[in-house]
Amino acid sequence: MITQLDFKIPELNAMKKYPQELYFIGNSELLKRRKISIVGTRRPSSYTKEFTYKLASKLSQNGICIVSGAAMGVDSIAHSGAGVKNTIAVVANGLDIRYPLVNKNQIIEIEKNGLIISNFKEGEKARKYTFVLRNEIVVALGEKLIVCEADLNSGSMTSVEFALKQNKEIFVLPHRINESLATNELVKKGLAKVIYDIDEFIEDIVGVGILKFDNPDEVLEYCKISPNYDEAILKFPDKILEYELDGKIKIENGKVFLV
Repeated sequence: MITQLDFKIPELNAMKKYPQELYFIGNSELLKRRKISIVGTRRPSSYTKEFTYKLASKLSQNGICIVSGAAMGVDSIAHSGAGVKNTIAVVANGLDIRYPLVNKNQIIEIEKNGLIISNFKEGEKARKYTFVLRNEIVVALGEKLIVCEADLNSGSMTSVEFALKQNKEIFVLPHRINESLATNELVKKGLAKVIYDIDEFIEDIVGVGILKFDNPDEVLEYCKISPNYDEAILKFPDKILEYELDGKIKIENGKVFLV
């Protein structure tokens, strides 16, 4: 059920103008947790997919709620890594519209278990300016901004501009030369810090030793992001066929999915 939020969110005071109206579906108590925002390209590399998922997952396991924009690519992977019960999706349209359509099932799961919010009334479709407003809210909600991969002049760089205006720390994943040009440029200019070690990064944030989990199956963890079959075979040449025969994963339309 779509409900109008009836309390102020302190983090949104960092915005140029506090939203006149906010609507939500799901668990509004998530707004009271510690939060970090994760954004990035809609077409991430396999490397970015893997480490966005790991980063969001470990942050969530250590009590940090993940905020993102429900878009394809990095956003969707960040929500998946966090788990639908500990993620906030900020959308650029009315909550009666599930957009983008490719993420419809994930959005429905977040509605049921996590939180979807918007400052647009029912029937409002996503437009260029609504994405900008969405990005400002995503950045304001998190105490820090992580940009996992981004091109120059991309929507993610709009989020960076908001983070700089809001005096938010910006973090990026390390990338090779000629990859993720925008995040490399941020590092070059001293505007962002690089996450070289996920465990150390999280320990710095939570202030105590991070939670440890016993021997997770790295193949199944990787397949949670529904990688391309060719990429999965290159990464785990001996395991993908074995796991498919065992019924642990399935291959559909050139992608790998958990069963």
